[in-house]
Amino acid sequence: MTPKTLAVTHPHHPEALAKASDRLLSTEKAQRMAQFFGLLADANRLRIVALLAQGEFCVGDIAVALEMSESAVSHQLRMLKAMRLVSFRRQGRHIFYQLLDHHVLMLYEAVAEHLDEEESES
Repeated sequence: MTPKTLAVTHPHHPEALAKASDRLLSTEKAQRMAQFFGLLADANRLRIVALLAQGEFCVGDIAVALEMSESAVSHQLRMLKAMRLVSFRRQGRHIFYQLLDHHVLMLYEAVAEHLDEEESES
């Protein structure tokens, strides 16, 4: 038995489609964004971002606050630095980290607010 081909019709709004198509993500940018969000899909990295949203901290302080080893914190910070999410400065033997720019902070705050709203609606 041969499957039937169904003709499916959709509403067609050429003006709206043309306008939306102009703003469509390129495949390359979509892949870069997926990589970016994938990097944040780790609880420890998100906890580091949450702490850095409060200000600048050195690796040792981050490790104590998050109850992680300094080595594990450094590893996570290297990944965040590679994606340009954090910046750092040296002061003597210590390296201090902060969120790189306001975009990262705004993203963190928006997601945290969204989740808080979800919890209050439950």
